[in-house]
Amino acid sequence: MEHPYTNNLVHETSPYLLQHAHNPVDWQPWKESTLKEAQQEQKLLLISIGYAACHWCHVMERESFEDTLVAEVMNEHFINIKVDREERPDVDQIYMNAVQLMRGQGGWPLNVIALPDGRPIWGGTYFPKEQWLQNIAQIVKIYTQQPEKVRDYADNLERGLKRMDLIVPNTETADFTKDDLHAAVDPWSQLFDHEHGGLDRAPKFMMPNNYHFLFRYAYQTSDEQLMDHVDLTLTKMAYGGVYDQIGGGFARYSVDGRWHVPHFEKMLYDNAQLVSLYADAYSLTKNPLCEQVVHETLDFVARELTDTSGAFYSSLDADSLDEHGELEEGAFYVWKKEELEVLLGADLELFTDYYNINAKGLWEKGKYVLVRSGSDTEFAQCHGLSDDVLREKLQSWKQSLFNARAQRVRPRLDDKTLTSWNALMLKGYVDAYKVFGKEAYLQAALKNAHFLLDNQWRPDGGLDHSYKDGKSTINGYLEDYSAVITAFLDLYEVTMDETWLKTSKALANYCFDHFYDENSKMFFFTSNEDPSLVSRSIEHVDNVIPSSNSMFAKALFALSHHYGNKAYGETATQMLNNVRADATQYGSSYSNWLQLMLNLADDYYEVAVTGPDAKDKLAELHQYYIPNKLVAASVKGSSLPLLENRAVLDKTLIYVCVNNSCKLPVSEISLAVKQMR
Repeated sequence: MEHPYTNNLVHETSPYLLQHAHNPVDWQPWKESTLKEAQQEQKLLLISIGYAACHWCHVMERESFEDTLVAEVMNEHFINIKVDREERPDVDQIYMNAVQLMRGQGGWPLNVIALPDGRPIWGGTYFPKEQWLQNIAQIVKIYTQQPEKVRDYADNLERGLKRMDLIVPNTETADFTKDDLHAAVDPWSQLFDHEHGGLDRAPKFMMPNNYHFLFRYAYQTSDEQLMDHVDLTLTKMAYGGVYDQIGGGFARYSVDGRWHVPHFEKMLYDNAQLVSLYADAYSLTKNPLCEQVVHETLDFVARELTDTSGAFYSSLDADSLDEHGELEEGAFYVWKKEELEVLLGADLELFTDYYNINAKGLWEKGKYVLVRSGSDTEFAQCHGLSDDVLREKLQSWKQSLFNARAQRVRPRLDDKTLTSWNALMLKGYVDAYKVFGKEAYLQAALKNAHFLLDNQWRPDGGLDHSYKDGKSTINGYLEDYSAVITAFLDLYEVTMDETWLKTSKALANYCFDHFYDENSKMFFFTSNEDPSLVSRSIEHVDNVIPSSNSMFAKALFALSHHYGNKAYGETATQMLNNVRADATQYGSSYSNWLQLMLNLADDYYEVAVTGPDAKDKLAELHQYYIPNKLVAASVKGSSLPLLENRAVLDKTLIYVCVNNSCKLPVSEISLAVKQMR
């Protein structure tokens, strides 16, 4: 295909960068050579950050970056850099923090103007074309006429960025109690939406680590009211348009407060964590809706986000071509009544009631999002149907719509593989295998784990962050190590293969060598082998994905038990103590930390299973929801501290220990479970 314009992004592998490779803007990738060029020419940097599935990134590209007049202005006055935030979360963090300091909020696309040395001086998110031209012209004018004023502003902003990353070690005694947890949950619960679940606001994000913690906290404190809220939230999310009722899997968020209308992109990291969350919920509640969500979501991941190598792709775009050949948000997922009439025939009225093809499900332009209102049992009773008949109809409806949808132009796929997100999905498969025992789930997890070992784990002991077209690139971030260690620890708990445990320990030790900050007693997001940025961030606030420090602290806590390593445990405890004040005040932003606090404030069990039937016992144990436990197991015995000297010839025994004290070994899982309840 002939293109009138081609820039240096054409040599990149990121689908997002390649989307901009034929803009008239002279885009450059984020590279040291590009930054040096800016310093040599003393030209301002214009840094535009986004990701492949980002709807408003596409809008700004069409309106501004494909416009030759806009490109002419940008090319004349700036060195223009395009960044895939998923490939370079370190760069994204710096400039997102800067925009939040400047404007109070951020988002994507993220557009920043910086001095030639990379220090930001102006920024924002989406801008319409005319506003964009006015803004960049104004910045050029100020920089030309009052350069000292601009540099002073950059100095102040740089100091603000460094203060954001400043963590002072807490020297008070690290004595965590349930009172700390109550202090975090009580004000948080005042923000709940008691009608639709989640928080009482719009848009609504799923925030799976929030509900992992709240579910666990409600269970361990016997808080029935909180448990009801979590159940309501999971139910409403699964009923809403934010869940793909036909093909499975979740969109990134709901633009309204009822989970009805999604922002249609599908991200690997959301679906990975939601599989884990719904699997956990099923292990306690046995709610068939949770089971359905897990199976359908994993079917979606296997079908649309999995490579033959076992690697997982990153996302599906929000936009796709509509019936007129125009790019439109959600075009692949929404329905017109006329289409449904043809597909459903005599069942149209029943389908309309089930999926709300009415004012409730209306999106825009006469198109509908499929939204459920109640349980299948309630619907069947209301319409005089047996459960079996409704089940058959649902299967028929879904298959008809799935086949029809398959004829549409599919959303664009971001087929790069990110180590951290792959590890989250690996963990999702392991969590589903624990609960449902489906061998295909374990095999998918193992295949991905071996992919990561074979392709992303380097001979020097470090990890690479990204993989595309057979090539591993970008030195790994703390999030990659934290997520992989966590996933491998879980994989050990279902396979008894100590390779995963030993690899986790090796990766943790690598982090101490390359990420540890002696001053804060935390871990930097970037390795000490990476080129320096405006500031070296310490990511500690949990977001849609838990922070890299909270994941790492939890992993160190687990490793300290597996290996009897006090240093690991002390580091994890100190890290938690450092964020204690903020965690108890802003619980929803520290929910993964609060899970670690639960480990330390309540009983935490070490379970050792050894003997010829260990695998079967392990599978039975995983059927129970016991979040405050760690498992070690072996068929033939092991030198690991939790298993050493515990093997008894021809006998399978389960040992439960808590607070450095062990209960009498038992031979039945049911008896071991009683020792933990």
